[in-house]
Amino acid sequence: MADPTRIRAQMAGDKAQVRVLMAHEMESGQRKDSAGKTVPPWHIQQVSIALNGKPVLSAQFGTAVAKNPYLQFQLKGAKPGDKVAVSWRDNRGDSRSDEATVA
Repeated sequence: MADPTRIRAQMAGDKAQVRVLMAHEMESGQRKDSAGKTVPPWHIQQVSIALNGKPVLSAQFGTAVAKNPYLQFQLKGAKPGDKVAVSWRDNRGDSRSDEATVA
């Protein structure tokens, strides 16, 4: 299982500023190891974000996304104490879900 997703959600005026850092190696499948063999692809494919259980963002990632992907976005309608949940699934079937409270 991957390291926890780091989530920071803070109010900025009438919106919540959300920053997400997902721990994942993100191999493209084009790099070669020291023996000259191609390293198989391993990357996040689907990311979902919910506010209090209600979906607010869905994204599809591919091999072009860098190691440890970072997302930043604003949420209208959020208020202090609300829960922001982030979940992802990669091409090997591994998944991770984490949540944070809006401060």
